Amino acid sequence: PNYGTFVFELYRYLNYHETDSAVVGKYLVKRSDDPYTFQSNLIEDKNIDNQLNKSGLLSYLYFENGEIKIDKISPKNRFGKFIDDDTKFKSMSVGKTMVSYVVGHAICEGYIESVDSKVNDWPLVENTLYHNQKLIDLLNFRAGDQKYTWDYFFINPKRFKNNEGRNIETLLNAEFKSSKKAKAKFNYSSFLANLLLNYVVFKTDENFEKLLEKIFKEKVKIENEVFFSKVGRLKLQGNADNIFYATRYDYLRIAKAMLDDWQNDTCVGKYLKTIFENRISKDNDKKRQRGDRTQWNFARGYAGQFQTHYKGISKKRPVMGMHGRGGQQIVIDFERSRIVVTNAIYEDYNYKKIVYDPIKKGK
Repeated sequence: PNYGTFVFELYRYLNYHETDSAVVGKYLVKRSDDPYTFQSNLIEDKNIDNQLNKSGLLSYLYFENGEIKIDKISPKNRFGKFIDDDTKFKSMSVGKTMVSYVVGHAICEGYIESVDSKVNDWPLVENTLYHNQKLIDLLNFRAGDQKYTWDYFFINPKRFKNNEGRNIETLLNAEFKSSKKAKAKFNYSSFLANLLLNYVVFKTDENFEKLLEKIFKEKVKIENEVFFSKVGRLKLQGNADNIFYATRYDYLRIAKAMLDDWQNDTCVGKYLKTIFENRISKDNDKKRQRGDRTQWNFARGYAGQFQTHYKGISKKRPVMGMHGRGGQQIVIDFERSRIVVTNAIYEDYNYKKIVYDPIKKGK
């Protein structure tokens, strides 16, 4: 794409929540009264500068051992005139991992028993293939729903081509009524991420917003508001959408909270370790093969809405990542205390040089 196309797409990307008629509101969390303050010990990196000057990369943050070591944003002659540190970036599929983090907290707060609990108490999924399935299988995209949905599309749709902009109850009634589970295998699904988020809404009921506040405001200590989108007026119809918005630094704050959970072996840290231990292979997902410069192809495993099992890195080493369309990345090395966060409008930057190598080798 040329520069004009980039700018047009960036406008849509930043203003999606205001311009898309399907989005009717927000599950919003206000800023913390005491936002977490990062320590910085900055170094220069010509690879990052080069990518910012020629690609769709908007922002780059590298965190290691308690400090931000690289902190870069697109220059003014590229996209820097349109964004700043208060700009909220659309998560794309990074929002799926935000859903998983919320699920972990719902378990630790006692709303859900464990990742082995069965989804058999939610009226919306009765008479569908999702009824009575284990939560861990839904988190790992092993629901046996590959005959009905893939990515955000429906296979042989009865009424809707995709799952965007509609509540869970409507989509279940239209596309999954009397559906039957097939053989369980990895099947990437935006619909399933939304199903999981709305199961948490169902289990927490009037306390859902309080749970989000406890996670992001009190624990993560965000500096700016964050939110999930709403795609319908009624909560119990399943109106929560996994599209998430946060600033570049707040994405890093969330990743650091995950790192702290893991290293301090909190209840949520135990949840993260459990889904890592229950990770599965993505080898059957041939539709997603797009070349070696994306995280999707480097990460050959999947763990509860996280990418994992990276080529060239030991399976036992806990490196877990998030990947969203257009080049949104958050990758965490829980063992070596490294985090990379990128926001982008197009995934044409060198993933290996600026994301994979720093995680694998450090700076």
